[in-house]
Amino acid sequence: MQRKIKMGMIGGGRGSFIGKVHHIAAVLDNKIELVCGAFSSNPDVSKKSGKDYMLPDSRVYSNYREMIEKEGELPENDRMDFVSVVTPNNVHFAPAKLALERGFHVVCDKPMTFNLKEAIDLENIVNETGLLFCLTHTYTGYPMVKKAREILRSGKLGKIRKIIVEYIQGWLSSEQEKSGNKQAAWRMDPEQAGISCTMGDVGVHAFNMVEYLTNLEVKIIAADLTSFIPGRKLDDDGSVLLKFDNGVKGVLTASQICAGEENNFSIKIYCEKGGIVWNQMEPNTVLLKWQDKPMETIRTGWAERSKITGIHTRVPSGHPEGYIEAFANLYRNFAMHLSNVFFNGYYDGNYDYPTVHEGVRGMAFIEAVVESSKNNSKWTNLSI
Repeated sequence: MQRKIKMGMIGGGRGSFIGKVHHIAAVLDNKIELVCGAFSSNPDVSKKSGKDYMLPDSRVYSNYREMIEKEGELPENDRMDFVSVVTPNNVHFAPAKLALERGFHVVCDKPMTFNLKEAIDLENIVNETGLLFCLTHTYTGYPMVKKAREILRSGKLGKIRKIIVEYIQGWLSSEQEKSGNKQAAWRMDPEQAGISCTMGDVGVHAFNMVEYLTNLEVKIIAADLTSFIPGRKLDDDGSVLLKFDNGVKGVLTASQICAGEENNFSIKIYCEKGGIVWNQMEPNTVLLKWQDKPMETIRTGWAERSKITGIHTRVPSGHPEGYIEAFANLYRNFAMHLSNVFFNGYYDGNYDYPTVHEGVRGMAFIEAVVESSKNNSKWTNLSI
């Protein structure tokens, strides 16, 4: 790399949770620097947030339109190289679209858009412009997720038969949205979150993980969504049956009303010869369960770890890496790809990150789940 990649941020101001995570992750590997931002729809909050990020007043903007326009007028070596969109779901599409149309690459938080139509439109724009787009499905950045993917795709476990994936939390077991919790309030607001809360917030992560690990696509689903807290307009719990085009079947559970649970995201994939298990709350471990021999425990410090695991691990064995580092792997890989585009440097295809295609798949999943649940759990095709 000849210089750091310059980032602009939309959202992420005071009171934001995920914006701070994006910033920490982006700068962790010293390849990206935050140079500007429109941090809130409230201009005063945006200005104050800019001071928190230690930016000059001239690079802190009142809204994303002003930021994209003004940054485009700066000399090429001074302006931002890409935009990171870290707003609620209803403010993903418009800024990402405008940034791409003005020649800026994009990183966007999930789910990618407010609805499937927007997702398809955005994919078309990305394809037309040829610009890079990264969708932050964070959990694909864990080193041992990449190891599990490598094992599954090697065929050593045989053909996949059954997939069980769970993403369960307890933080919405009570009416957090009515107690001043900003994060709960927008997630339970259909005008900001879209047609789903839990499936759009965590269920889509589980769906993405299934397709990422297996290289299979879900073709048809049957879903049941529930709002356990009276008066909620969106779901807080759901179960989904999954069918793939090659006979593989799966079960996906996503819930935010499992009292006592923190962030229990786990996946189990069973094949002809054995199964593979990964749990986000113990992310540095993959379990291989064999039918005819003892279970294997594979750690990030495994002496024979593969290249794909090694390049996504920063510290010696026994020193845990977690959520921030997984997030940072996506930003690092995106920055490496951008550096190659800008400077024709070396780019190893192993530096993977989710793209606009995964964003479209995720939105198709969310809409199919909601449609199925409304129709008494009727089997429903993913429209993409």
